Amino acid sequence: MGKALGDVLGLAAGVAVSPLPIVALILVLATPRGRLNGPLFALAWVVGLALLGGIMLAIGGAGGASSHKEPAPWVGVLKVVLGALLALFGARQWRRRPRDPAQAQLPKWMAAIDRFTPLKILGLGLALSAANLKNAPLTIAAGASISSAGIPVPQQIGVLAVFVIIASLGVLAPLGVYLCMGERAKSVLSTWRDWAVLHNVAVMAVLFFVLGLKLLGDGIGVLVA
Repeated sequence: MGKALGDVLGLAAGVAVSPLPIVALILVLATPRGRLNGPLFALAWVVGLALLGGIMLAIGGAGGASSHKEPAPWVGVLKVVLGALLALFGARQWRRRPRDPAQAQLPKWMAAIDRFTPLKILGLGLALSAANLKNAPLTIAAGASISSAGIPVPQQIGVLAVFVIIASLGVLAPLGVYLCMGERAKSVLSTWRDWAVLHNVAVMAVLFFVLGLKLLGDGIGVLVA
């Protein structure tokens, strides 16, 4: 179980550092229904990661590990493919980043967040966790790593739970500040939002590239073992 935890901690940290979802949650908290919609967004985020990871555990099943409790070849192939895609996308993002951070812009849909219904907020949280170009591959890779560890199902679920908790820290932090600090949270969250907006593309590009190389290396290690 310890090895499985070690394999997914870095992936979880990569998911946790997600500037765009953090900005989205801060904008949600700034709306008149922020006290309701903020927790709904965080809940949807957690559920999205848990569902995607759980699906990978179910797909991996007994076939995730070989007879020697080593990762099956398909796990290595999956990591190589995901790693290569992430690294290539990271390089592409870096080339297209704004030369002047002040020129960074938020997606147009964020301007309408104050009009989102609770149902749309749930959908947004699910999309930004389970359908995100960075988070989905990392969560899939984490699920594959857990299923290939050769540990009992209860332990697999426990490792996945740890992954989801750590991967959610970035989103839960603004919510915690909002709920604990009240009015004083506005200035803190505003500072976080401005920093994330300015550096979102650069941060994401670096994370894509570094985590892609990590997955690529892990996958090659599985295939040549």
